Amino acid sequence: MKQDYDVLIVGGGLAGNCLALALQASHLKIAIVEANTPEELHTSLAGDRALALASGTVRLLDMLGVWQQAKSKATAIKKIHISDQGHFGKTRLSAEKEKVAALGYVITARDLEAVVSDCVKQSTVQLISPARVMGIASDEHSAHLSLKHNNEALSLSAKLVVGADGGQSSIRKLLDIQQNITEYQQTAIVTTIKTELTHQNTAFERFTASGPLALLPLKDEYAVVWTRSTEDAEQLVTDSEDEFLQELHRCFGYKLGQFSLSSARRSFPLSLIRVNTMYSGRAVIIGNAAHQLHPVAGQGFNLGLRDVVQLAECILNQEAKGDDIGAAEMLIDYAEQRQKDHNTVINFTDGIVKLFSNEWLSAAAARNVGLAVLDFVPSLKKQLAHYAMGLNAKTPKLGSRRQG
Repeated sequence: MKQDYDVLIVGGGLAGNCLALALQASHLKIAIVEANTPEELHTSLAGDRALALASGTVRLLDMLGVWQQAKSKATAIKKIHISDQGHFGKTRLSAEKEKVAALGYVITARDLEAVVSDCVKQSTVQLISPARVMGIASDEHSAHLSLKHNNEALSLSAKLVVGADGGQSSIRKLLDIQQNITEYQQTAIVTTIKTELTHQNTAFERFTASGPLALLPLKDEYAVVWTRSTEDAEQLVTDSEDEFLQELHRCFGYKLGQFSLSSARRSFPLSLIRVNTMYSGRAVIIGNAAHQLHPVAGQGFNLGLRDVVQLAECILNQEAKGDDIGAAEMLIDYAEQRQKDHNTVINFTDGIVKLFSNEWLSAAAARNVGLAVLDFVPSLKKQLAHYAMGLNAKTPKLGSRRQG
C-alpha cells in the first residue's frame, strides 16, 4: 500500500528539524508539518531562551552536521560554580581538570534553530506550512493525518508520524496520551544581565532559600534563570529594574560586580510533566511533547535531543533490514530504550528541586556537607562533571552510519 510519505514529522522546531537531519542518511521520504510560518517561528519569544548544551549534546549536534556552524554563536562553559546561599558548601567543576575543551556551551534557542533550519532547507525534506493537524488515525499499514493547510483540508498518510510539537502537542492530545503532572508551585524568571566583571566562561548555580538561581555565560552577558515562588515571581517581574536587581544581588552577591538588565523579564510556571506512554498506533511523541522538566539542571533540551537521535537510530535500523518503520515492535523497542534515560534524568532533576527547596536543618546540613565533600573527593566530582556534560547517557551510533 503506497503512502504519501515514509515519515511525517509534526513540529518544525528544534526536535522536529533535528530528527529530519538525523534521517538524511536514509532513502526515506520525509515531510515536516508546522503550524507557524518560518517568520512566526523566528520571532517567537521562546527563541530568546538560553539553552545549556551538555558536551554529549554537542557530540550529537556534530553528528547531525550542525555544530560547526552553531559553535560560533555559542559560549563555552569552562567552569561551573555551585553554592548554597548562607551555607558553607561549595563545589567547583573545571574543564581543565576534566581535560576537555568545555564542560558545555550556552546558545540561544533562536541561534541554534536558525542553523538547524538552514540545514533542513538544503535537504530533500519537504515543509508543509502553515498547517494544523486536525485529526490522526492509524490502520495496519499507515497513519493518516487530517490537516488544515492554507485554509484548505488536506489528508496525508505515512508509515510513521512523529509528534515533535512541544509542550502543547496536538499529536499527544489527539492520541489521548495522558500526562502525569507534578506542580512545583514555583515560577521561573528568565532575562539577561550585563555584569561589571567579565564572566570568564564561568556558570553559576546558586541555591537560595527562595529557589535556585542560575547564571549562564552567553556572549558578553549572563542568561539568568531564577526560580521563585509564583507570588514572588509575579512581584519581581513587575518591580522596577532597580528593585529587581537589588533582590538579584541579595541572592547572588557582588562577586561579578554590579548588574544591569539587558533584556525584558519573562516568567513561566514550573512543573514536572511526563507522559504515560510515548506511542500509540503508528505515532510516537518526542522531546517536550513527551516530557517537561524543571530548569534547575538544564537537562530538558539535552534529554529531548537524545530522544531524537535514538528514534532516528531505530528507524534507520528498521529501514536497513527492510522492515516496517512504523511497526509496533519498533516503537516498543524505542520506548524501552528511552525509559532508563528518562527515569535517570527526571529523578535526578526532581531530587535536586526537592533537596534544595527544603530548609529543614537536617536537609540543609546534608546538602552542604555533600557539596563540600564533592569539592574534595576527585572521584565524586568527576562523576558529577560527567553528569553535567551529559556523558553518563549512552550515545547512539548514528554518527558512524552517517559517515559510513
